[in-house]
Amino acid sequence: MSATWLITGCSTGIGREIAIAALEAGNRVAVTARKPGDVADIVERFGDRAKAIALDVSRPESVRDALEVTREWAGNVEVLVNNAGYGYISSIEEGSEAKVKDLFEVNFFGALRLIQAVLPAMRAARSGRIINISSLAGRISNPATGFYSSSKFAMEAMSEALAREVESLGIRVTALAPGMFRSDFSGRSLTTGDASIEDYRDGVHARMELVKSVDGRQAGDPAKLAEMVVKLAEMAAPPLQLIAGPDALAAITARMAEKQASMEQFSEWSSSTNFD
Repeated sequence: MSATWLITGCSTGIGREIAIAALEAGNRVAVTARKPGDVADIVERFGDRAKAIALDVSRPESVRDALEVTREWAGNVEVLVNNAGYGYISSIEEGSEAKVKDLFEVNFFGALRLIQAVLPAMRAARSGRIINISSLAGRISNPATGFYSSSKFAMEAMSEALAREVESLGIRVTALAPGMFRSDFSGRSLTTGDASIEDYRDGVHARMELVKSVDGRQAGDPAKLAEMVVKLAEMAAPPLQLIAGPDALAAITARMAEKQASMEQFSEWSSSTNFD
């Protein structure tokens, strides 16, 4: 059964592949991008089941306009995919507060705006799917990616709370955490901070260069990830959290084991804080 989808950040990479996969599955898709011309080829390929819509998730008025255009064209959004986002790498000390605020404006608040915009109709229908594209970095944080991780950790937390808030209303929420997929993340979608403090040269700064160097060589196939998103949207009981990619699965599993070991090591401390 076809549904009306709205996908953010469709101009390149993962968002573009999700739009194509959803359309190939027979759905109607609001294919959004800051520049609609970037997705005109998708509309040309799929005809009246696709509509290119201008959307800058950092601007509330743009979100309102995009939802109104979608409703007039294909009715209420039944599947929302929050994919728009970008990376910012820097040491914590060298990070720019203004750039971190800009990062959260897109990666977190942009998703929040879309969620709040579609929920009233989903509640009324007692049905709906929200799929938030998080990241491996939304589960573990490493040098140089602390700010990006912070934005994705926030998305994971919001997704978990939202899923529990709306489950009884027939709305299902999934936070999907991809590892390294061949997208623009390490290229055009990546911004870098200052790297002038010598103490960080061999650690954080070297990792910044490593993150940039993988552009175009990531093992993950965005088309396969897109197929996973379509399956999630069609599942009766999708998972709240899902990891995509063997690299992400291995890294998250290892970090969870570290945290579990630390909790067990200091469990007596953790259990000793109540009044006697």
